[in-house]
Amino acid sequence: MKLKYILIFAALLPAVESEAANAGDLSRYVYPENAISTPGMMTYLNDGKSYLQLADDGTRLVKYDIKTGDEIATVIDVASTRENKVKSIEGYILSPDESYIIIYQDKIPVYRRSFKAKYYVYEVRHNVLTPLSVEHPLQQSPLWSPDGRMISFMADNNIYIRKLDYNTEVAVTKDGEVNKIINGVPDWVYEEEFDTTCSMAWSPDNLTFCYLKYNETDVPLYSFPLYEGTCEPKPQYQLYPGSYSYKYPVAGERNSVVTLHSYDVDNRKTKDIPFNDSRIEYIPRIAYAGTPDRLVVTTLNRTQNRMEMYLVNPKSTVSKSLYVDENNSGWIDPVAWEGTRLYDDFFIVMSEKSGYNHLYQYSYSGAQMRQITSGDYDVTEYYGYEKATASHFYQSTMRGPLDRVVSRVDAKGKITPVGKENGTTSLICAPDMSYYTMVYNDVTTPSVFTLCTSAGKQLRVLEDNREYLSRYGSLPVKEFFTINSDGYTLNASILKPADFNPSRKYPVIMSQYSGPGSQEVLNRWHMDWDYYFVTQGYIVITVDGRGTGGRGKEFKNIVYRNLGHYETIDQIAAAKYARSLSYVSKVGIFGWSYGGYESLMAASQYGYDAAVAVAPVTDWRYYDSVYAERYMLTPRENEVGYQESAPISYVDRIMTPLLIMHGTADDNVHLMNTMQYVSALQSEDKVCDMLLFPNMNHSIYGCGARSLVYLNMLNFFNRNLHGNK
Repeated sequence: MKLKYILIFAALLPAVESEAANAGDLSRYVYPENAISTPGMMTYLNDGKSYLQLADDGTRLVKYDIKTGDEIATVIDVASTRENKVKSIEGYILSPDESYIIIYQDKIPVYRRSFKAKYYVYEVRHNVLTPLSVEHPLQQSPLWSPDGRMISFMADNNIYIRKLDYNTEVAVTKDGEVNKIINGVPDWVYEEEFDTTCSMAWSPDNLTFCYLKYNETDVPLYSFPLYEGTCEPKPQYQLYPGSYSYKYPVAGERNSVVTLHSYDVDNRKTKDIPFNDSRIEYIPRIAYAGTPDRLVVTTLNRTQNRMEMYLVNPKSTVSKSLYVDENNSGWIDPVAWEGTRLYDDFFIVMSEKSGYNHLYQYSYSGAQMRQITSGDYDVTEYYGYEKATASHFYQSTMRGPLDRVVSRVDAKGKITPVGKENGTTSLICAPDMSYYTMVYNDVTTPSVFTLCTSAGKQLRVLEDNREYLSRYGSLPVKEFFTINSDGYTLNASILKPADFNPSRKYPVIMSQYSGPGSQEVLNRWHMDWDYYFVTQGYIVITVDGRGTGGRGKEFKNIVYRNLGHYETIDQIAAAKYARSLSYVSKVGIFGWSYGGYESLMAASQYGYDAAVAVAPVTDWRYYDSVYAERYMLTPRENEVGYQESAPISYVDRIMTPLLIMHGTADDNVHLMNTMQYVSALQSEDKVCDMLLFPNMNHSIYGCGARSLVYLNMLNFFNRNLHGNK
């Protein structure tokens, strides 16, 4: 067995050495050098005439005129603050009354979205800067009370409240403990799969504070090694590796027990808020809806095909059902809780109950007031409600799944497009919807950011990215087309070399992600490795197979309980189509994460000339409970489905040259997936090329690692698709 390991690694070493000279050529095509220019975050002020924005160097927080963009005043200058100094401002949070500003520096990531930092409170009137906490050097998820006189935050797994009037710090919880109890912020799986970093809510009258507690005591512990490394080296592991341990529930295992609590700010007493429904497994969201006795709590069952929202009185702890959405043929899409908005007199929800995702308006009695949107298209994002015109703003696939159109609909149902109707348009909105930044791009146009009034009047262009585009010179244009697979018409794109000659032969890379609800074939700007690869003589084809988004519930839910099956049929059909083209020589396939998973699935069923999988899932039993069970149920409920959906089940069929790359500190898709898969390959007397990135997470980013991923992929495809072995 040792010999087989040697073969796996030895095949890789020449590739790294031979590719080094091309690193500079490739790096500008991949993150972070491929990133477009974006205007800084704009915080709109209460006067309706100005906004705050952080200076590029982070040393000043500046007030600007909305209409002209002229600088009005410097609100914070780090060089002149009283009592305390910081080197720079990494981010800020303005208080509701604008008299205080929370700023932070020395950000330390926790998971993908969350971080700890050194937070400070800045008093605008007196130019005074003080630490948010003197007892806890690092804090997490600070949250202003509505009156701007208190700040809740998490530190060391407990919640604290800083009372500015009295300069005191009060402990709301005391039972927090690493890998056991987390108060006020989500555990790993909640943050990753429910897209949240804060589980706290202040009542509108400032008297009550609600929070979620995550008891992860019984969740299995997962550990992975840490090495000294050379990218942000860890000298403490110079001779012996260390480890990182955290709670990670895989499919079918115990999740955190999540409970809801209310805290009386004046008497400092806590109440437990029970739910007498055994179906409740998850609480993705809590938020107040206008009044102190109206806390809206969003819940899901473990199967995630039933979402129920409750109306809770935090003082009496009485709750009642407000809204229920069920899907008998699949899962409740995450847009359902992510798109919910609570207003004083009504709330907005998204639902696929019509077969497409649409907006619905409900009263707090639970009655449906109106269906805001309808038709054979999906609403993909809800931006908000403008009270002055009784209009809702949203993004949709109204013009087809390849485009993203922003529209406004008024109280009479009249729909008015906002911006262009082709390409991809999105909005970044002021809280009251009085202004928005319209972001537009398409396959030939990098994002243009334009500041507009709610009526659509363009005030000024904030960033047009013309300079960015000039860095790449003349680029080939991505073309869209369709293919047929198993009776379905699938959307596809193709990127050819700028000097494409149909009489020549080109190798093709099938690039795909394929995950449920995702979309890669879109009329949008997307600069990445593929534009470099076409300069090296490749054609890149992408096909969105069944299960992907933008085409309604039926097309997406077909993969339910059977991941990888229909996606593989469709990717193989795409490969066969590519091979049928007169100008195509060989065909390879590539994917990252779910795309890596599908690369392995497809390569198990079809003879590609080469396959590359980065950070792949190799068995859904190894992946987190929320994601895996959303589409597959638990392994006990769907044993056959898990077996048939696992690439590791088909290693005996692999005949395709294979390269796998993975970060050793991947907290999302664990390295275990790759190791188990490679071990299974070895048991079948098969080998693959493998490259591991020490201490790198799922993104494999930092110290040029992202470029190395694609350089190794290029070298691998050169050997197997170009024929120059």
